[in-house]
Amino acid sequence: MVLPIVAYGDPVLRKVCEPIQKDYPKLKELIANMFDTMYSSSGVGLAAPQIGKPIRLFVIDTEPFSQDEDLLETEKEFLSNFKKVFINARIIEEKGDEWTFNEGCLSIPGVNEDVKRKGTIVVEYQDEQFNLHQQTFSGLAARVIQHEYDHIEGILFTDKLSSFKKQLLKGKLTNISKGKVSVRYRMHFPDQKKR
Repeated sequence: MVLPIVAYGDPVLRKVCEPIQKDYPKLKELIANMFDTMYSSSGVGLAAPQIGKPIRLFVIDTEPFSQDEDLLETEKEFLSNFKKVFINARIIEEKGDEWTFNEGCLSIPGVNEDVKRKGTIVVEYQDEQFNLHQQTFSGLAARVIQHEYDHIEGILFTDKLSSFKKQLLKGKLTNISKGKVSVRYRMHFPDQKKR
């Protein structure tokens, strides 16, 4: 089932999310709904706060990035099969040189900006069976994980911009919170009833 995506300005996007246990109600259904919602809005990642749930859960499928002509064949192949569920994730280390990439967010439609992030991360997380993993990711996979991880920490990609950029975006962000934005997917705006 496709769920409405929470828009910029909703307090749930600013919460540090709570861990969940195996007995979280209807978790399997929630994960399936999150993938459906992400695909219907052409996203590559979606965090639980973006559908109004302040829990440490996000989903990723980087397949759309595998079409990028500038990538090496090995990275294209990896990204085409990188579909994962991250439960109770914790980034243990961020390392390597910072690199810039143009990011956007389903909760902040129409806003895309260059963001600097470290190139490699070590992340500890549980999968949907609650098996514990510790893995190292680099490149675009690391970037998507960092972006979604920020969501469960109450951080938005716009927080990483310069004060000048933030000032330039202020009016646009206010309009998004009021529902004054055109989107092709379902959204819930903090200053309006559900659309």
